[in-house]
Amino acid sequence: MNIFNLLFTAFIFSFILFHSNALNVTHDSRSIIIDGNHRIILSGSIHYPRSTAQMWPDLIRKAKEGGLDAVETYVFWNAHEPTRRQYDFSGNLDLIRFLKTIQDQGLYAILRIGPYTCAEWNYGGFPVWLHNMPGVSLRTKNDVFMNEMKNFTTLIVDMVENEYGNVMEPYGDEGKSYINWCAQMADSLDIGVPWIMCQQAAPPKPMLETCNGWYCDEYKPKDPNTPKLWTENWTGWFKSWGGADPFRTAEDLAYSVARFFQKGGTLQNYYMYHGGTNFGRTSGGPYITTTYDYNAPLDEYGNLNQPKWGHLKQLHDVLHSIEYILTNGDVKNEKLGNLVMATIYETKEKSSCFLSNTNTKIDANVNFGGINYFVPAWSISILPDCREEAYNTAKVSAQTSLMIKKLNKAEDEPSSLKWMWRPELIESTSVQGRGDVSVNKIVDQKDMANDASDYLWYMTSINVAKDDPMLNGTVTLRINDTGHVLHAFFNGEYIGSQWSKYGNNNVTYVFERNVNLSLGKNLISLLSVTVGFKNYGPMFDLVGAGITSPIELVLNKNVVKDLSSNKWTYKVGLNGISNKFFDTDCASKSSSKWVSDPIPVDKNFTWYKTTFKAPLGNKPVVVDLLGLGKGMAWVNGHSLGRYWPSYIADKQLCKTETCDYRGRYSDSKCVSKCGEPTQRWYHVPRSFLKDSENTLVLFEEFGGNPSGVQFQTVEIGSVCINTHEGKEVELSCQDRPISKIKFASFGSPQGVCGSFDKSEFDSEVDALSILEKECLGKESCSFKITEEKFGRPSCEVKKLAVEVVCEDFTL
Repeated sequence: MNIFNLLFTAFIFSFILFHSNALNVTHDSRSIIIDGNHRIILSGSIHYPRSTAQMWPDLIRKAKEGGLDAVETYVFWNAHEPTRRQYDFSGNLDLIRFLKTIQDQGLYAILRIGPYTCAEWNYGGFPVWLHNMPGVSLRTKNDVFMNEMKNFTTLIVDMVENEYGNVMEPYGDEGKSYINWCAQMADSLDIGVPWIMCQQAAPPKPMLETCNGWYCDEYKPKDPNTPKLWTENWTGWFKSWGGADPFRTAEDLAYSVARFFQKGGTLQNYYMYHGGTNFGRTSGGPYITTTYDYNAPLDEYGNLNQPKWGHLKQLHDVLHSIEYILTNGDVKNEKLGNLVMATIYETKEKSSCFLSNTNTKIDANVNFGGINYFVPAWSISILPDCREEAYNTAKVSAQTSLMIKKLNKAEDEPSSLKWMWRPELIESTSVQGRGDVSVNKIVDQKDMANDASDYLWYMTSINVAKDDPMLNGTVTLRINDTGHVLHAFFNGEYIGSQWSKYGNNNVTYVFERNVNLSLGKNLISLLSVTVGFKNYGPMFDLVGAGITSPIELVLNKNVVKDLSSNKWTYKVGLNGISNKFFDTDCASKSSSKWVSDPIPVDKNFTWYKTTFKAPLGNKPVVVDLLGLGKGMAWVNGHSLGRYWPSYIADKQLCKTETCDYRGRYSDSKCVSKCGEPTQRWYHVPRSFLKDSENTLVLFEEFGGNPSGVQFQTVEIGSVCINTHEGKEVELSCQDRPISKIKFASFGSPQGVCGSFDKSEFDSEVDALSILEKECLGKESCSFKITEEKFGRPSCEVKKLAVEVVCEDFTL
């Protein structure tokens, strides 16, 4: 068990902390106590299956450089035990390698075993085989479930359930009994550190409760001896097909953290610090996108999301500098008027102070301790010595990085890819109705497919006699569906598709098409497609998937023939997926079946294949799939996940007003890119690529045009600062030199990064020339913003705005 010499084993119920040395860990009401040292903990979530093993060292190094003490991760049961008692810890599921990588950086690791995870992961992390076990009921007092849960939990590191408190009430007394059993089971493992139940109010002893949300400053544990723990501070939000891009400002996120520690917080974990990618079929929801960027401090590809990463790093440094006072000092509050509050932490040796302004519109000029301070609305200033402001959450001095996507510059790479194609063979199902299993009822897709595929065929036939009135009237095929996407065939002919729209949380709809019946046998073939199983809510595991009863033929809108009790034949999956058309070895053996010309477009159920060279350099790689409909993509046999660029984000989701950091955040605030494809670019990890020829395979379900597909790299195009006088700032292109100073002005410049303008109040000193001398040709340059350097502007609040361009080595 002591592979890493345990530091915290569930210092959280469903969490474990590891470190390179075995330490004594306890807690009091104010702090985590490690070897007698009172600590606050700053942590961030990085889910190892949502990246690759090759990415982990860089991600964790950036987490450490960003000022974190710990990295938190989930353990997804269905990823590690996809089939009962058959385990997978290979590749990006190598949990031990991930923990060792964290250990190598000297950080703690917080392990959330669950076994329920939520996390917008398919089926909340539960394996579907568990749902299909006889006599099972999930997340309640049920012997079948609890035995399987105990087996998996003990296998990993002796841990238990997560986030049950939000949904426990509908389970009644059995839910309470189950939680008590969880507590007893965890405690019996005798790991030797505190346990926590995430989002569980008043958990059974000796468990500790925690808070999740965008703000947890007002949260108070029911037990006064429990430290104030915040296990999920949502750095942004997830995205659904049809949804807009979420965005939480750096100012508001920093405000939430500073406010939490101002009001006695002990541990704060960013969910997410790096969101990553839902490779394969791992996204849940339903309708969660393949990208899980989450607007986190590290973007989907592992780049610094600036200014969020840098602004938080500065906050972490200040909080660490006053850690002893926060955990040992006496606390008092002083109201300064107009919702401005001073909080003083004081020991015999020193004092540290917070000045908070919770106004959402009104800035404050206050006098505290005989000194005047400017505290913007919805911000917090931290004064480590109660005199000099070291940090304010609304005053961002970290650079903003504008990321761009550049075309593949690999040698000899053609401007357009050369494609081959082959059809998905559906005749055996759509025309002949052949399947694997037949029963006289409609079966839920989870039960029949057992999560082996997104695709399930439902097939039945009806015999029509000469005297059947349906031969002559208007007949409508009516289908009730919860399967997210439906493709329907009648007598081998495609008659239409339908899918649930964004915002329909129940994901149900009725499909209706007129059909022409023939004398004798008529075949109905329905292809149901899931887009991730539901992952959250009370009894979420019982929410249906696929086609549901009744399925009907309706004559002249009033005579109904119910087909639900017909003999229905089922077939899981598609021919091309079963035969691994996406596998480069399998594909090469059957290359004669791939056709070069002509390449069909806008043709559903079509496979496309091309080869390409890996983009030069080491920057993250994406593939642009604009022009395609919906389907799945593979590179060298590795699944990139589901794609759906034809799903356009709802235009009505975006507001016309400017994004304002002030005021409480929600997932509908500051969203963008409405009217654009929900997801156009898809991550291709460098570890998926070979130095030689690479193969991209697409299964196009709806019909699209692959001619516009391009591989690109993601990198910094330009960087900006826009901050106040007196700040020490840095402009960095990371590993490339600064090639141009595009804009520089000191005073009251207007606009945002990428579109700055001078104002009439700006200094007459040529700031651009000054920075050309100091910064051009360098990968980074640092300087302090002063009047002595940039001249005196004719305005009271003085700011410097700069935009520099990073050199393009690929030109």
